[in-house]
Amino acid sequence: MTEGKWGIAHVYASFNNTLITVTDITGAETIAKISGGMVTKAARDESSPYTAMQMATQIADKLKERGITGIHVKVRAPGGNKQRSPGPGAQAAIRAFARAGLQIGRIEDVTPTPHDGTRSRRGRRV
Repeated sequence: MTEGKWGIAHVYASFNNTLITVTDITGAETIAKISGGMVTKAARDESSPYTAMQMATQIADKLKERGITGIHVKVRAPGGNKQRSPGPGAQAAIRAFARAGLQIGRIEDVTPTPHDGTRSRRGRRV
């Protein structure tokens, strides 16, 4: 990897919303954050790939102002006893980061998985 300032992009993608938080490399200081509701008015569009792309380009502009040239991406789904697959906005956000000219180092899945925790939800009755 080439030299430059790096950050960590935490992408939380559920089927209802997408949140992107960018921290410094230690994860202690938040540099920028955005959610689907800050970009779109309609609640149904908060998790859409298009909204995620807009969010990522806005964040990329803020990062370039701060002098950050590359990011490591941590993708997270709701996890626990909810769904373990990230929502539709996750992949679109990563693509938009790359398109905006940011270097992408690692892409990591940090969805929490239970080690026999609480009982999962019952299936729907048909």
